[in-house]
Amino acid sequence: MPARSPRALLFDIDGTLADTDALHMEAFNHVFEPRGHVFDRARAAKELQGFSNASISKRFLPHEPPERQAAIMGEKEAVFRKLATGNIRPVPGLMALLAIADGADIPMVAVTNAPRLNAEMLLAGLGLTDRFQAVVIGDELPHAKPHPLPYLEGLRAVNAAANRSVAFEDSRSGIKSASAAGIATVGMRTSLSHVDLVEAGALLTAPDFDDPDLMKWLGATMDW
Repeated sequence: MPARSPRALLFDIDGTLADTDALHMEAFNHVFEPRGHVFDRARAAKELQGFSNASISKRFLPHEPPERQAAIMGEKEAVFRKLATGNIRPVPGLMALLAIADGADIPMVAVTNAPRLNAEMLLAGLGLTDRFQAVVIGDELPHAKPHPLPYLEGLRAVNAAANRSVAFEDSRSGIKSASAAGIATVGMRTSLSHVDLVEAGALLTAPDFDDPDLMKWLGATMDW
């Protein structure tokens, strides 16, 4: 019998591994309110969540030169990192899920539109720096989420097959990215509703990684 294609679990970071959306919104308001943009949760979920800094700056800072756009976004990220330091907690059930995946010898990949400094800080704050075989940064690629390239790169990094892998996302752009890469995608309801996540392309949704229906489905899908 021929060997089956390798499996993988792929995770977004912000809002998926840790619920950091409120901290990001606070950081955006700190930097963008003086520039005429104020975000509540609904607006942030629609216009900020899951998008790369490059796309956000093009949308909200169109009259600034590129170097100034980058500086303003860098200021926002510095504020976020200050707010997040010491305030990062894993989404319930995450550590148990990662332990199961480790026991089943299934590689795990982080796929994010966050800047690398943020991704590394969050993974370190969660104690997960060494748990992921690869960290894919959307803005370091020719295309970030919602393009499928970040998730295709995540699969390539561990030589995994899309049809045997599962992705976890909390944003519309992230779900579109993973789904377009051919990966069954779980929508995490840390900020968006079941309806919003399914409309974006999620196969199913869960409030956290302790959800018994999620774990039952995942066990059958990953064959562990």
